[in-house]
Amino acid sequence: MEIGRSRSTKCKWVTTFLFLLACSAAGQVQDGPLVNGNFETPPSGGFSSGDGYSDGPTEIPSWKSNGTVEVVESGQKQGGMILIVPQGRHAVRLGNDAEISQELKVEKGSIYSITFSAARTCAQLESLNVSVPPASQTIDLQTLYNVQGWDSYAWAFQAEEDDARVVFTNPGMEDDPTCGPIIDDIAIKKLFGPDKSKDNAVLNGDFEEGPWMFRNASLGVLLPTNLDEETSSLPGWIVESNRAVRYIDTYHFTVPEGKRAIELLSGKEGIISQMVETKPNKPYRLTFLLGHAGDSCKEPLAIMAFAGDQAQNIHYTPNSNSSFQNANLNFTAKADRTRVAFYSIYYNTRSDDMSSLCGPVVDDVRVELSGSSRLKIFGFGFMFWLLVLLLG
Repeated sequence: MEIGRSRSTKCKWVTTFLFLLACSAAGQVQDGPLVNGNFETPPSGGFSSGDGYSDGPTEIPSWKSNGTVEVVESGQKQGGMILIVPQGRHAVRLGNDAEISQELKVEKGSIYSITFSAARTCAQLESLNVSVPPASQTIDLQTLYNVQGWDSYAWAFQAEEDDARVVFTNPGMEDDPTCGPIIDDIAIKKLFGPDKSKDNAVLNGDFEEGPWMFRNASLGVLLPTNLDEETSSLPGWIVESNRAVRYIDTYHFTVPEGKRAIELLSGKEGIISQMVETKPNKPYRLTFLLGHAGDSCKEPLAIMAFAGDQAQNIHYTPNSNSSFQNANLNFTAKADRTRVAFYSIYYNTRSDDMSSLCGPVVDDVRVELSGSSRLKIFGFGFMFWLLVLLLG
C-alpha cells in the first residue's frame, strides 16, 4: 500500500509539473505577428488621421508609447508628399526621440528574431533603433532597397529573462518635428541552432532557419550588419558589411533548393560569412548553388567566394533548363576554424524599375573533406568487385 501511495504521489507531482510547464509555455509569445503588430486595431476613440498621440496606455492598443507617436493612414498627405504605409491601412510614425514598446513573455536563454517593416518620411537621414534591453541596434533607413519606399528588416536578440520588452525608438532630432520613421508589420520568431552535420562543416548552409517572413510581403527580409554569430537572425551566419543582404523565399522568388536562400546585394558592401570547423592541413571543398532570384535582376551576376586563403570569382551562366548552377572551390585548411564568405561582384538593379537593388542567389553551402568517406567507400566497393571479376 505504501508503494502504491508513493507511486500515486509521484504521478501527481509529474502531472503538476507538466501542467505548470504547459502553462508556462502557453504564456510565451508565439511565432508570428505581435499583438496589433500591424496597428490595424483602432484606438478607443477610433482612428483619426493626422492626430499625434502622446503618453498613455490606451493610445495604441497593446503598445505603450513615449513622445510624439502618430498613427498614420495609407494615402495620408504631409505637405506635398504622400506617406508610405508598408501594409494594410495603418502604421505608426515616431517623432523626435519617440518610442513604442510591447511586453513579451519569452524563454530565457533562447534566441528570437524580430521582423518589421520601415519607411522614412523625409529626405534627411533617418534611422530606427530596435531593442530588447540591454541588446539594441540602430538601423539606417537612408538606403532604400526598392522603389516601393519601404523595406522589411530582421534583428535578433537573446532573452536574458522570461520577461522581455521590445522597443522601437527614433533616435533622431530633426528640425522638422513631422519627420520620423514609419514602422509596420512587426512579428517575432524563436530561432533554433541548426544541428551539426557529419559531412558538412557549414551550419544552416541551406538557409532554411531564419527570421519570420510574411506571406503577403513580396520584398523578402533584409538582414542588416550583424557581427555576432551567437545572436544572428540567420543562425550560423553573420553579415559583416555596412549594407544588408536579402533573405528570400519560394513564395515570391526563385530559390535553388528548399524554401529559402540568400540574395546578395550592393557588391562588396553586402557580405555574409561563417567560421567553420576544419582540421589544419587537410584538403577541403566548398560547394554551393549559385543562381538568380527570378526578380528581373540585370545581368551579369557573379559572386566572390572565399574559403580560408582561397578566393574565386564565379559568374552565373544562364541556362534555360535551370535557374541555378553548381559551383565549388578547393582549399587546404590552415587552422581549426576557416572563414567562408560570399559577396556580389557587381552592383545590380532590376531591369523593370532600374532602381531596386538585387543580385545573385546563394544556397546549399557545404564544406566537406576532399575525398570524403562516400568516395572512399565507393572506391573500396569498386575495387572489391573488380577483384572478384578478375579472380572469377
